[in-house]
Amino acid sequence: MKWEYLTVLCATIFVPLILSRDKNLKLYKHKLVLFKVILGVSIPFWIWDVAATARGHWTFNRAFTLGVDVLGLPLEEWLFFMVVAFVSVFVWESTKYFVRKT
Repeated sequence: MKWEYLTVLCATIFVPLILSRDKNLKLYKHKLVLFKVILGVSIPFWIWDVAATARGHWTFNRAFTLGVDVLGLPLEEWLFFMVVAFVSVFVWESTKYFVRKT
């Protein structure tokens, strides 16, 4: 299924993206900081992933990706690091809010 990797990414971000709008979390209060965090995490992993894939350390099964590649990586792989970074910040901010509340 060509949409499998993208489907998993969408399922991963779906609930955090909806709940991130909660005004109590203040996740978007500092949008530039959030953007910098996501890029700060993603960029080193993108570089590492491009290099490792180019060297043949691992590959991607094209049966599960859309077939859109950038620098040898499927589009979904580029999105993966951004999704993981966003969800991590969401979990961190949610934890801070609920721990503070107790």
